[in-house]
Amino acid sequence: MNKRLFGTDGMRGRVGEWPMTPEVALRLGLAAGRVFKSLTPHKRIIIGKDTRLSGYVFETALTSGLCASGMDVFLVGPLPTPAISFLTRNMRAAAGVVISASHNPYCDNGIKFFDALGMKLPDEMEAQISELVLADGFHQWDYPEPEAVGRAHRIADASGRYIVAVKNAFPQDRTLEGLTIALDCANGAAYKVAPLVFEELGAKVVKIGCDPTGKNINDRCGSTYPEVIAAKVREVNADIGIALDGDADRIIVVDEKGVVLDGDQIMALCAQDLMERGEMNGGTLVATVMSNMALEIFMRERGGRLLRTPVGDRHVAEAMRREGAVLGGEQSGHIIFVNFATTGDGILAALQLLRIMVAKQKPLSELSHLLEPFPQVLLNVPVGRKVPFEDAPQVGAAVAEAERRLADKGRVLLRYSGTEAKVRVMVEGEDHELVSSLAADIAGACEAHLR
Repeated sequence: MNKRLFGTDGMRGRVGEWPMTPEVALRLGLAAGRVFKSLTPHKRIIIGKDTRLSGYVFETALTSGLCASGMDVFLVGPLPTPAISFLTRNMRAAAGVVISASHNPYCDNGIKFFDALGMKLPDEMEAQISELVLADGFHQWDYPEPEAVGRAHRIADASGRYIVAVKNAFPQDRTLEGLTIALDCANGAAYKVAPLVFEELGAKVVKIGCDPTGKNINDRCGSTYPEVIAAKVREVNADIGIALDGDADRIIVVDEKGVVLDGDQIMALCAQDLMERGEMNGGTLVATVMSNMALEIFMRERGGRLLRTPVGDRHVAEAMRREGAVLGGEQSGHIIFVNFATTGDGILAALQLLRIMVAKQKPLSELSHLLEPFPQVLLNVPVGRKVPFEDAPQVGAAVAEAERRLADKGRVLLRYSGTEAKVRVMVEGEDHELVSSLAADIAGACEAHLR
């Protein structure tokens, strides 16, 4: 079978269309249960979700499959993705499952897994699960005896456990008293826990995107619409604006003047703080190929280095573990602080920024002028086929011409989306007009020759 089950961040797609159907989710539960049962004596599986209407469908289907395989399921309801990672470790579970399509609209959904350490699954394990799900014809599942099937439970205090854990990442001798935070939860998974975290630490929180209906997640709110939180910051004179995505594993920040900071700028500020405190182990910051060249120069000028990985916070986390790095992330706002978590956590990242602001007693606008990003243009081009780029010579020629004109003062990155029928075209360099022109040329070649 040529179908591919997992993309760059689990399984994702439009609800009711392959692979996001109840039938596939049921088989996924059976397959995952069988694989995890073969790796660990623990029978517990944690399942969390965001606020999408279809979450009920996939929660039920996965639970059925997992229980039928002999695993016990613990349902925690709507909670951020990093909360599921934490609870998986905290409860000594065999695995954690998140039902979410992150920043996508409500009509999409997705399923991703964490292993017992709270890490996203490596390719080999995803391939093992996929093989069972995609097996042709009738598959003989290794069902347990009737008395050994699993049970399903609901955990009432899951959100409280996560709130306590994430607050522990903020110094015990500090508070957020006197600060006003504008907070946009994207009508997603963090709509309950995020306001409580900041309020319990003493901040005044002005909330938007905290009224989910099942159909309004990421709807003109959250990290993909930073202009919304920027306007709210200016309206209420907030000290900082925090915008999360649908599953709250990434963050976009706005300073008190309404200026938006992306993941690269957040990482630069946090990296400098860690280096000043002698806690930047090895001086290595891990980021993806999408991070701006300015971040690479920033680290080099301070005696550190930027290690790049393929796109996806899973790759960042794996590289951090190999290198012993304490900080890593993506330009899109997934930030990993390995001393506190094993995956990206938007609330945790916000607390680290707030800690720096409180410790230095300076507004964010004065702290954030560390990185002046190179002009960067990112275009998403719909395609009809995903062939190797070397098999599309016209596309290769456009890329080669762009690289020739940029010389050593810019770069080109071309990659297919892991979740959509699109090619991502990224061009960056010193001259914004040239960068825009070259990106348009490459996008035109992709549109014409990848139909």
